Amino acid sequence: MGEIIIYADSAEETLRELVDLLYDFKYFGFRNSAVEYTMKIVDFIDQNIDKPITKNSPAPFQKFGRKYLRYKVTNKTFWYIFFDEKDNRFIINHILNNHSQDFPELL
Repeated sequence: MGEIIIYADSAEETLRELVDLLYDFKYFGFRNSAVEYTMKIVDFIDQNIDKPITKNSPAPFQKFGRKYLRYKVTNKTFWYIFFDEKDNRFIINHILNNHSQDFPELL
């Protein structure tokens, strides 16, 4: 049996809001392009959640999840996916990028 990935409501909301933000602020000229960008984040999670590239979250960030993945989109944009795992079941708790107001805490 493979891994099971579940998104917390707040993580799903972040992804939905990301599509709107990317389109509304004209990072992408077409809504479909914003959806594709967001789906690349989901695909990265699906393909890497059980790989050894996951790291233990620093103590102040364990409120978001005990582990995290870092997804590099460009040299200027990184996504941080915080999650918990038990018995090959993963729950994605929180997603943010280095442009987020929460990011300075990760430095």
